[in-house]
Amino acid sequence: MLPDLNLPASLAGLLLALRPVFTGPSFATFCGLAAGLAGQVRRRTVCGMLLGAGLSRCWPHDRAHYFFARAAWQLDELGLAVARLVVALLVPAGAAITVAVDDSVFRRSGRKVHGAAWQHDGSSPARNKLSFGTCFVTCGIVVALPFCSRPLCLPVLARLHVPGRGRQGRRARRQAAAASTVTTAAALVSLLAGAFPGGRVRWLVYKINLQVKEYTGDHDR
Repeated sequence: MLPDLNLPASLAGLLLALRPVFTGPSFATFCGLAAGLAGQVRRRTVCGMLLGAGLSRCWPHDRAHYFFARAAWQLDELGLAVARLVVALLVPAGAAITVAVDDSVFRRSGRKVHGAAWQHDGSSPARNKLSFGTCFVTCGIVVALPFCSRPLCLPVLARLHVPGRGRQGRRARRQAAAASTVTTAAALVSLLAGAFPGGRVRWLVYKINLQVKEYTGDHDR
């Protein structure tokens, strides 16, 4: 028998809003991993989350790995549920929703890392601005908090960008990746706009591979 979770009432209330996305066993695992992610200040890995939640000696580690690899839940559904929670709690009723989209390369090493490749990385110290790693396109909602002097972006949707392979030059590969990340960003924004009908997603700012755009109007533009 696995031990029950003992979460703070404030955190348990927030996570309960995401319950419809999961099955019963998956939701219990999700709550433990979410608590561990909030409490872990260093190793933000699967094992690190178990350690942060104090479950590393209580739960078998394959339970957490199974949650990400084969459990019955869908990433976009979870992201939209988080987006609805953010808008309900932090965006004034009827106000426009500010959305920010960006792509970030996380440097990796090893031949078996899924999606890892040489990709454009604006923070790379190399002259060609290329890094080997995985690239995630992330969509977030910009909110203003009373205890912060500037707005914050809360990520809600994300997708892994896997660049095309083949015998292409670095320049051609970089251009192909830019088009693909922009397409992925547009798909994420369309998902978010569909969850909030009535044109609430009106202000859009994104930076994809150094292409900076700002729109004041319908997201389809």
